Amino acid sequence: MVVDQLSDAELDGLFQALSDGTRRDIIARVLGSDGGYSVSGLAAHYAMSFAAVQKHVAVLERALLITKEKRGREQIVRAHPEGLGKARRLLDEYEGIWRQRVRRIEEILTEG
Repeated sequence: MVVDQLSDAELDGLFQALSDGTRRDIIARVLGSDGGYSVSGLAAHYAMSFAAVQKHVAVLERALLITKEKRGREQIVRAHPEGLGKARRLLDEYEGIWRQRVRRIEEILTEG
């Protein structure tokens, strides 16, 4: 299970990163781009300071959902497929647990 492979701090970081709408939008933009986005290119899409966008990017990078690569004076942001896959598998596991519980509740209700 993915849950067993991640520490509490890693799980908290992953869910913290995904809990913010701006960060989810950054991931979507980066996934939709061919060669990634520069941090300044990302910042142009938001009504916030460049520094605020940099902080969002840093949270996503710590959660291993994106990577940054220096290209000249720019930092290019790309999706990190392994990190995104881990998040997907983790959420799939949680969904499976909940579906199992719902089935068990339905069984209990139909027995009575």
